[in-house]
Amino acid sequence: MAPAIELEEQIQRAAALDEPIRLALYRYLRSRAPAEVGRDEAARAVGISRKLAAFHLDRLAEVGLLETSYRRLSGRQGPGAGRPAKLYQPAKTEVAITLPPRRYELAAQILASALGLRPGISSTPSLRKAAGDFGRAVGIGARSAGLDLQDVLLEQGFDQIKTEADIRLRNCPFHSLSQEYRLPICEMNLAFQDGVLAGLGRHDLKTRLSPENGYCCVTFEPMKSGSHAPSVHARPRSGIRSLLMTLRRMGSR
Repeated sequence: MAPAIELEEQIQRAAALDEPIRLALYRYLRSRAPAEVGRDEAARAVGISRKLAAFHLDRLAEVGLLETSYRRLSGRQGPGAGRPAKLYQPAKTEVAITLPPRRYELAAQILASALGLRPGISSTPSLRKAAGDFGRAVGIGARSAGLDLQDVLLEQGFDQIKTEADIRLRNCPFHSLSQEYRLPICEMNLAFQDGVLAGLGRHDLKTRLSPENGYCCVTFEPMKSGSHAPSVHARPRSGIRSLLMTLRRMGSR
């Protein structure tokens, strides 16, 4: 695990977002991640001048919320190609402040160890069952409150990207833990999301594991006519060996 960031640094990062324009810029960059965004695009997205966007973007970079790079957007090289543009994208840094301090991630690490989870080893049936049951309870509660899948995903901390057919997820709330226990945590998340769908009564969608850098391991896709949703307690779908190889490649990057 990465060393804990000093409390003062965490406070500075959180305080940097206590400004409407800065927060809007940060949210826009998160919606475009992992793509890099230039000052002109960011300014247009939130309706401000390029100069003002540059000021706020650089401030977010100073406190470690954004990462910067330089690249010629035209793709041209050599004399006359123009100066490289400064580009921004969200940093991988996590910001969490609890006063007084709490160590919930440490508790998660201990519980994962107690469950016998190991890197590269499939999760246990009891973990998948617990995740499915919990997801179902969350889905039932959301449905009774008039909420839908998007509301649940937002509440759980996921960023959603809709394609023509699928719903991709970013910003995995289990990111830190999944770096050490990638396969079992991905399987737990899959069982949890299956449970959410069951609780919501969303029989038009199913989940699949589709690990890819920059995205959550779970994707929602339309259910084909005549097919049935998997049991939330079932073992993850076939292709686990291929999935394991993919996860190992991702972890070696």
